Amino acid sequence: MRTWLALAVAMAAWGQETPPDVAQGKRIFDAQCALCHGVGGKGGRGPGLARPKLKNAADDAALRKVIEQGIPGTEMPGAWQLHPREAAGVAAYVRSLGTVAPEALPGDPSRGARVYQAQACAACHIVQGKGGGFGPELTEIGARRSAAYLRESLVSPAAAAPDYFLWVEAITADSRKIRGIRLNEDSFTIQLKDAGQAFHSLRKDSLKELRRLFEESPMPSYEKMLSSTELDDLVAYLASLKGKS
Repeated sequence: MRTWLALAVAMAAWGQETPPDVAQGKRIFDAQCALCHGVGGKGGRGPGLARPKLKNAADDAALRKVIEQGIPGTEMPGAWQLHPREAAGVAAYVRSLGTVAPEALPGDPSRGARVYQAQACAACHIVQGKGGGFGPELTEIGARRSAAYLRESLVSPAAAAPDYFLWVEAITADSRKIRGIRLNEDSFTIQLKDAGQAFHSLRKDSLKELRRLFEESPMPSYEKMLSSTELDDLVAYLASLKGKS
């Protein structure tokens, strides 16, 4: 009787799912995910993950799916090489980051909003449907980027530009220069949007030269244009932009 009872208990335990290995998940995250999402999920080129709610992962199953398959149309690739147990560990570690205290910033968001307005940032950027669409939208920038990244984007815009935001110069057959943001490109053509919001579709074989300006940006550096206090305030304002709650 005891033998059968022990066997039944062992079989029941075998059928139970082993809890995710959070420590292993952290190691994988540090090695493969922190490059974009930052150490501790504080954000970098990818969104900050140290939040209780994640936009594209309402529950654990959805989070594991994002980890394994990525998010189409974004810079987030899928980690298809991970074993399901490893993906579950990474998901559990990411969930644990939601308990991390929010980052304390020296600036004041309300003053930063006034700096944003005074510098006419809305001429290029959209916040909650208002502003120009030449630069990246900022409605949820505080949820997607760390304060350190935001500061770098203000001080060294070219170094912090997202991968999809590429500044290009095309020189036409009649030596006319067209500078703009690359919207689309294939083997034969390239589409640009210039600072005046005009669109250009150009055939590559008709151009004298096509330059990808990786070290340049249409956005100026605010390192010397703003005081240290104004810069702190503007970073605090941008960090407060987290979209709809």
